[in-house]
Amino acid sequence: MSPFTTQRRLAVTSLGEAKLIGEIRRWLSTASPRPPGGIGDDCAVLAGSMRDQLITVDPVIYGEHFDDSVPARGVGAKLFNRNLSDIASMGGRPRAAVIALALNEQVRLDWLREFYRSLATIARQHRVPIIGGDIAHHASGLIATMTIIGEAPEDRPLTRQGAAAGDWIFVTGTLGGSRLGWHYKFSPRLAEGQWLARHPHVRSMMDVSDGLAKDVHALTPNACRAALDGKALPISRSARKLATTSGVSPLHHALTDGEDYELLFTLSGKADPAAFIAEWREIFRRRLTCIGRFVKRRARSPYTDELDLASVHGFEHLR
Repeated sequence: MSPFTTQRRLAVTSLGEAKLIGEIRRWLSTASPRPPGGIGDDCAVLAGSMRDQLITVDPVIYGEHFDDSVPARGVGAKLFNRNLSDIASMGGRPRAAVIALALNEQVRLDWLREFYRSLATIARQHRVPIIGGDIAHHASGLIATMTIIGEAPEDRPLTRQGAAAGDWIFVTGTLGGSRLGWHYKFSPRLAEGQWLARHPHVRSMMDVSDGLAKDVHALTPNACRAALDGKALPISRSARKLATTSGVSPLHHALTDGEDYELLFTLSGKADPAAFIAEWREIFRRRLTCIGRFVKRRARSPYTDELDLASVHGFEHLR
């Protein structure tokens, strides 16, 4: 269903900004508290915390992140969950969200209603109140941007830095084939991220959004390379299905498709990977795979089937 219409009575232009904000407040219902803790003032008041705050922002753009094949509720879910995934990647807890909406006068009201109702559902599910935002005109279409404020783990937020030569490389779930629908149907790994942040042997972490082949470089220590075992990579069923028509291999999809939103993290080289996986399985049902380790740049490969990451690339904006 297209978010746009040429019928004025069905479009946001029939309301104007003030009435539209009133409708949004109604659509969100109990997902948004009363001001000043919610929608209704220039700024929302967020109570202080003893812990460090995490702030992340990500948009969804019509024609870039979604099209008419994605339902409005799916667009809302993608916007919220991809921001929650960023909080999860540092082991944090989300606390509150704000949304900036830029849209033209032909955006459908019923499309926007379902979009906000989806946001409200996720807000309630994760207990993350939507406390405000902004609406602006955008002649070219529709852009929705969310900012989430989160709370860092008590001991430390996990960052992309911290790995060393010899450390193991892990990934949750499976990879590839997100364009078959996973890119808006995924669930953020919040509980998993919080558990990993508390584990003393976990060194660094991020979520896989631009493709493993690109994202793993962000964790790679100086003077090292990521030696990935081609036989170990957890390839999704969607990647295998997509490969039957795309002309490239399932492995290529797993390395480059992006928007997997799984957690990619490193474990101290002094830890036992098998014991760590066993510990994980006592708590989580989600798949966990050791896919390689960091080695010195010119070191001999620890695997007979090490992947050549120089020959594949993930997604990069503005290229």
